[in-house]
Amino acid sequence: MKNILKNSRLFSGVSESEFDSLIKCLGASLRRYRKGESVCLAGGFVSEIGIVVGGKVHIVKGDAWGNQNIIAEIGAGEMFAEAFVCGGVGVLPVSVFAATDAEVMFADFQRVIAQCSNSCVFHRLLIRNIIGILARKNIMLQGKMEHITKRTTKEKLLSYLSEQSRLHGSREFDIPFDRQGLADYLSVERSALSAEMSKLKAAGVIGYRKSRFEILTSDELL
Repeated sequence: MKNILKNSRLFSGVSESEFDSLIKCLGASLRRYRKGESVCLAGGFVSEIGIVVGGKVHIVKGDAWGNQNIIAEIGAGEMFAEAFVCGGVGVLPVSVFAATDAEVMFADFQRVIAQCSNSCVFHRLLIRNIIGILARKNIMLQGKMEHITKRTTKEKLLSYLSEQSRLHGSREFDIPFDRQGLADYLSVERSALSAEMSKLKAAGVIGYRKSRFEILTSDELL
């Protein structure tokens, strides 16, 4: 766990000698969750940030009819809820579920950003790191908006796969979602997504097996 936390963006720049003192100063607690178990539910009060130290969690936005949209997947070393806590949003507007068996460390946000009575030197560093994390997440959400604002399921899928190919630097890559997760992420029906995938595969545009995809021709991406 310690190695994962040390490699997280939140603790970037914290020295080995400071790390144990930092964790103690934050009053952090570790909790474990089974796959599918709720970590936080929409409507609940939030004052802590969560840092995934094992497994993955999904940030999910639901509606009154039970439809769910996966906003993001958070993996080991990554953080969630910081935007809501930092923005003073007391009531959480999204839910967090364990996408796999997961371990999450929670820390009171005020203890992260406030200079403590011990005058710990790393608080300024954490504030700078949080600003960087928020900026990167904003860029990520803008990228998602580019996909889901496309008019058709086909366009959304091809936009997403094109970006994944670029990010992996390869025409063959793995995505972090199963079929339902990908449908939720792109805000489309699973049946419609599966139908478009089958059509594109039959046309020789893409190949896939489970969560591994390959772009076979770029004609449809132009």
